[in-house]
Amino acid sequence: MARKFFVGGNWKCNGTTEEVKKIVTKLNEAEVPSEDVVEVVVSPPFVFLTLVKSLLRSDFHVAAQNCWVRKGGAFTGEVSAEMLVNLNIPWVVIGHSERRALLNESNEFVGDKVAYALSQGLKVIACIGETLEQRESGSTMTVVAAQTKAIADKVTNWENVVLAYEPVWAIGTGKVATPAQAQEVHCELRKWLHDNVGAGVAASTRIIYGGSVNGANCKELAAQPDVDGFLVGGASLKPEFIDIIKAATVKKN
Repeated sequence: MARKFFVGGNWKCNGTTEEVKKIVTKLNEAEVPSEDVVEVVVSPPFVFLTLVKSLLRSDFHVAAQNCWVRKGGAFTGEVSAEMLVNLNIPWVVIGHSERRALLNESNEFVGDKVAYALSQGLKVIACIGETLEQRESGSTMTVVAAQTKAIADKVTNWENVVLAYEPVWAIGTGKVATPAQAQEVHCELRKWLHDNVGAGVAASTRIIYGGSVNGANCKELAAQPDVDGFLVGGASLKPEFIDIIKAATVKKN
């Protein structure tokens, strides 16, 4: 079964109401490949989720950038999966490296979050990736396999999971994994899924790349057989996000 190309835009902690409206207007006016070629999901900060959802074209979808690990309650400042479902937000990003590093989210905690979000009916973009130190010491696969295992230990149905490989050293740094580096890790991840979860899951689960993806490098990355799309950071706030969405057509050729 062909894996539909997936492009996510992570807006991170950016934006004002005016800026958000401008970005959405640009997206709404853009000519991009149809929904059967590419799935597009944008992830604004919590405070703008409903605004973006109300204004955004119907063929694009919205994701939250995080959610709480269990049912809501006495967890000041957190947003529960149930609340996102109540607002008809279909997707959530979980385990982004910024949260792992700055908020000390462990592999196990991320695994629990992914499982709970799925149990409530959300679709999940689950992020994994190694630091520069880990890459230079040759432990990239050990690290990303452990991160993936923590998810696989809690998740039985992978149908609503997109795995985002984001090498930490490439996020917001301008350094990009070469297409060959990205393909190597994506291929190894797919093998890991094949050996530890199942052949069907390995064949159907989309593994997307994140880390300084832009209009200039997206086509070459998209051409790699195991790169099924992108999770775009800074460039998702700029017009070049449209070019990145269009890179989906590379898979058809």
